[in-house]
Amino acid sequence: MNFDLITENGNLWAVRYDNCLDNVLDTILDQWNDVVWLRSFFKQNINDLASYFKITDVNQAIYDTIEDSDRLQCLILDISPDANLDEIFRPLDNGRISEIFLGKEKARLRNTPRHASWLRIYAIKLEPGIYIITGGTIKLTRTMQEREHTLVELARMEKVRNFLLENDIVDLDSFNDYRKEIR
Repeated sequence: MNFDLITENGNLWAVRYDNCLDNVLDTILDQWNDVVWLRSFFKQNINDLASYFKITDVNQAIYDTIEDSDRLQCLILDISPDANLDEIFRPLDNGRISEIFLGKEKARLRNTPRHASWLRIYAIKLEPGIYIITGGTIKLTRTMQEREHTLVELARMEKVRNFLLENDIVDLDSFNDYRKEIR
């Protein structure tokens, strides 16, 4: 498992899993802009799309995804050095009211014009304002436990969190120390 720097200020990183050429952020952004991949995904998940979002037109879902992906990419990648990532990432568990050690977080668009955005980027919060992206998905159900592709993302988050703990990575200093050791 490797970590790629996403923002120049060192506040945002993305996991590059073993045997993968790209980090997870590049991978999900590519998928969310790949019409063939999106068509296949929405055809496989048309019942969720229809029941939760009341959308039955796969082409509309593809269009909405690409538009939301562009907006989310701008939000994540075009942030100023003094931007507060804590305003973009929120606790994965909507009921969580306090900080937890190496917390699981999510980013999504708010105030979308058509319907709530189904795009999610998942991350581990290393410390306030410092995040490691573990993956992302299109979430078409109320909870992540309802579908295999969202369960995969939960497992990835847990895998990264466990990796950090096993390597004594508990904050930015220990993360930087780890990165120096593996060079």
